[in-house]
Amino acid sequence: MTKKATLILGLLIFSLSAFSQTTPFNVYMEPMNISGLGGLQSFAWGQHNGKWLIIGGRLDGLHRRQPFAAFDAAGHNNQLIVVDPVAQQKWSAPVSSLPIGLQEQLSSTNMEFYQEGDYLYLVGGYGYSNTSADHITYPNLSAVKVPDVIDAIINETSLTSHFRQITDTLFAVTGGYLNKINNTFYLTGGQKFIGRYNPMGPTHGPGFIQEYTNASRKFTISDNGLTLSVTHLAAINDATNLHRRDYNVVPQIMPTGQEGLTAFSGVFQPDVDLPFLNCVNIDSTGYTVNNAFSQYYNHYHCAHIPLYSASANEMHTVFFGGIAQYHDSLGILVQDNNVPFVKTIARVTRNANGTMAEYKLPLEMPALLGAGSEFIPIETVPHYNNDVFKLDDFTADTTLVGFIYGGISSTAANLFFTNTGSESSASNQLFKVSVIKNSIAGIHDLNEQSTGTLKVQVFPNPNSGNFVVKFQLTEVAETKISLYRIDGKKIEERVLTDLVPGENTFQRKIRNLDKGGTYILIIETPYEKATQRIVIEP
Repeated sequence: MTKKATLILGLLIFSLSAFSQTTPFNVYMEPMNISGLGGLQSFAWGQHNGKWLIIGGRLDGLHRRQPFAAFDAAGHNNQLIVVDPVAQQKWSAPVSSLPIGLQEQLSSTNMEFYQEGDYLYLVGGYGYSNTSADHITYPNLSAVKVPDVIDAIINETSLTSHFRQITDTLFAVTGGYLNKINNTFYLTGGQKFIGRYNPMGPTHGPGFIQEYTNASRKFTISDNGLTLSVTHLAAINDATNLHRRDYNVVPQIMPTGQEGLTAFSGVFQPDVDLPFLNCVNIDSTGYTVNNAFSQYYNHYHCAHIPLYSASANEMHTVFFGGIAQYHDSLGILVQDNNVPFVKTIARVTRNANGTMAEYKLPLEMPALLGAGSEFIPIETVPHYNNDVFKLDDFTADTTLVGFIYGGISSTAANLFFTNTGSESSASNQLFKVSVIKNSIAGIHDLNEQSTGTLKVQVFPNPNSGNFVVKFQLTEVAETKISLYRIDGKKIEERVLTDLVPGENTFQRKIRNLDKGGTYILIIETPYEKATQRIVIEP
């Protein structure tokens, strides 16, 4: 490699890795296992006095592409599971003693859920219904009295009186989130899916119905322990920005000090089958779409932890692995539009003026884990009413805040198109998760592009050398696009013309690129530079 090429490559790496920050805290994960506890993903949970109640989810890994094999009934979790993570004990009971309507919903996957006091509320969920002789999204709200169910499972007594269920078509939602702001429930995003999954679309083979909610549905619950009823309120509707599912909606403390929610990433954008990069902030007065921030690292539902520092007025959300369109390699973003499994652990921080930024932690998941996993907090750790941790109240240097359980364990980053059912599995792995304050060793790398305005994306990626670059301009200025080999050799450089404020595209076909090779694409304006890797198909 020439001196000039070495300098260019060094500058490329430095341009992103230089933006690091001494972290306000660090995260430590310690693996543990409980004998007899099997693997599970995309489940619901509640807890009481340190014991967990786990309901629904899938016993297998990533769903298969073939309609006859995707989301089959053999993968249903038909057990109610109790876990004591401290004593490392596990108990279970089948759902078969419950009425059919409860059996079916409680065996579904991707239910929305929220625990208030002793009651765990379950909404929707997707699975095969014997009653309907089809895969459906359940139009139900179920109330589960968590302490009584835990006791009944441990003591092997009757479960029936501890469950109640009502039917309401507005609750036919899967892959969304159920949260609460003050006294109002918010059922945000998700979809109604009826029929068998088919990647060829709803009109091929066994067809299906897919309806995104495009909304955050608001309601209140009246529950005296016997009678369960709901009052629906005016929903927040946005067919573009709330067209999201299989993602993370996380409770927040807003810069005003009020409770709120942030809908992070999710799939799929209305005009392209790729994740959202922006987020939506929701509070009791309405919602705002934050297009000034882009989340690159954790796009699908995964375990996450919200922490708020009142003294700094900073809201931190930490995400653990999962699935994403991007990952980091030596300080440079690698874009993969196949949206693979990743190991990345990252945090998104909102400061006092509402500005958000993304940071990559030095810690990674030990394998391709995280998708469909859950973080279960320790109830006694200081937290706000909406379960956001009070970071300033952590008095010890190291605080055990909770556990991560389950999710999909994958043997390869990209396996969707070759998935036979054996390449991934539901994980039974548990992790103790601790937050370390006053750590001087941990450096979190700022993803500079998370706060940038260029919003660069390459389609397709990987590609054959024929690709389109999409980017945003806040103002028309000289814009240069360059392509380098990974060793720093420049392939080409162009100054783009005929650009406009807003979205721009540049299409290029470059011959004789190395098959399977990796190249570095740089877009540069007088005020900003963005760097991404692109991959040439083998």
